[in-house]
Amino acid sequence: MGRSAVVVGGGIGGVAAAVALHQRGWRVEVLERAAMFGEIGAGLSLWPNALQALDALGLADRVVAAGAIETGGGARDRAGRWLSRADNAGIAIRHGWPLVMVHRAELLRTLVEALPPQSLLPGTAMRTVRTDGAGAVVEHRHGTTRVDLVVGADGLRSDLRRQLWPEAAPPRYAGYTAWRMVTEPLAAPPTEGALFWGRGERIGFAALPGDRCYCFAATRRVQPDVEAFRRRFRDWPAPVPDLLAAVPDGRVLRHDVYRLPPLSTYVRGRVALVGDAAHAMDPMLGQGACQALEDAVTLAACVDDGVPIDRALARYDRLRRPRTQRIVRRSTRLGAMALWSWAPAVLVRDLAARLVPTSVVLRSMAPILDWPPARA
Repeated sequence: MGRSAVVVGGGIGGVAAAVALHQRGWRVEVLERAAMFGEIGAGLSLWPNALQALDALGLADRVVAAGAIETGGGARDRAGRWLSRADNAGIAIRHGWPLVMVHRAELLRTLVEALPPQSLLPGTAMRTVRTDGAGAVVEHRHGTTRVDLVVGADGLRSDLRRQLWPEAAPPRYAGYTAWRMVTEPLAAPPTEGALFWGRGERIGFAALPGDRCYCFAATRRVQPDVEAFRRRFRDWPAPVPDLLAAVPDGRVLRHDVYRLPPLSTYVRGRVALVGDAAHAMDPMLGQGACQALEDAVTLAACVDDGVPIDRALARYDRLRRPRTQRIVRRSTRLGAMALWSWAPAVLVRDLAARLVPTSVVLRSMAPILDWPPARA
């Protein structure tokens, strides 16, 4: 009969895990609470490590073709002066893949199309999960399913994690709000992206296909509505005001950022957590989706046929937990630094950014971007 799995959560990490398992001969069902599989409209960055993961699924070339290669960019200060320039060409040469910007919905669509339709169960929320030495039992609206493996991919506020990790601390408010949006097509889109560091705020943008731009921001002082958010950045250097003006109000996404305290394990019985359910992180490094994709292909490699699942899941935890928790800590530090508001600290931060050579920045990213997919 082959092995079987249920994936709880139909976002990028969950569907990628389903694809990876399906390609290895597993029978997979993906439970998605929403009425359809889809991502809210915003962009994301796919670094070379994410493209390595997608290449392991045979999907990297399709995703690159659907995205926009980020050819330049870097960090700028509140006045618009460059603090550091990104060596994106060097990244592609050193790590084998470029930095690609893609719409979240396009990436998810590519993953969904790699699964048989009968694997997808929209409008189906998980109710309970019980695990024992022989497998796991998942109860949902259509009944009860016994499987060999359950993948928890239901996000920061994971119901699955609450059930099976009762000792885990709940998510904690990080002290700031994130904003994401995609512009309408622009007559003259910027040729390269940038991230502006201010005092208690940051805002950046990157090109998407179709002459659109993905804009992202973080603010420590909460803005009550979209208009107040626009006013906050209306006198920032070009092209920030024009980009914000090209975003319809209904497409501005706002959410308070929460951090997940580190878990002692990503595995419990026949259940493994992936993505934000395991290691939600500050978006500063653009690694959230990238790490979820790494989780997915690593989990599938670990539980490949012939390997006892208990031993395979222990290996998954050894491979993924130390790495992702290091990246969470780094993202937290850099995210906090980019939101400093005390003027002397901001001055020192910006000066330090100007003094660090681009080659040093490139080397500092190597531990994240140099990621070989695990072998069975």
